[in-house]
Amino acid sequence: MTPVITGRPGRPAASTREAALELASKRFLACERIDVQAIARELGLARATMHRWFQTREMLVGEVLGTLAEARLLAIREQIGGNGARALLETLDRFNREVAATPGMRALLAQEQERALRILTSSAGLVQPRNVASIARLIDAEIDSGHYVAPIPVDVLAYSLVRLGEAFIYNDALAGIRGDTDRLRQVEAALLGVREQ
Repeated sequence: MTPVITGRPGRPAASTREAALELASKRFLACERIDVQAIARELGLARATMHRWFQTREMLVGEVLGTLAEARLLAIREQIGGNGARALLETLDRFNREVAATPGMRALLAQEQERALRILTSSAGLVQPRNVASIARLIDAEIDSGHYVAPIPVDVLAYSLVRLGEAFIYNDALAGIRGDTDRLRQVEAALLGVREQ
């Protein structure tokens, strides 16, 4: 019986979109530039395949940052435990401090500041809407469990918390507040209705 040959001889097996995202995430976390062509070569993919999956490099970077942020936010919320406004504040505070201290984020902002800010803060991009949705889900969970009453509509609160984080962590170096997670915590506490001592 003749064996059946699958795939194309001499070519590596096709990779997956998830593998491309994982490799791009590793590059980001290692403070390396996310290079679409290098990732395609390493995975044995055609550039056209990467383009079909992500359209542009900015979309790939946005997908990486959005995916990592969403996963970390959920993991931190589980670690924090507790409930109500205080648990939300502690979750956001730890998340913000982690983002501000992430070497890959610092490298990205240092190497390509304008592009990085566009990827991170555009409401038409991938990162900001995902962050808003993730935080809104955390707030909704607290409301649904009866442990929190939002002072304003959840979508407005989540959006405001994300925009504050962007301003304090990425944007306002000229105002002297880039990376100022202590002041960011104070403002978020006020928005969430938490009295800090």
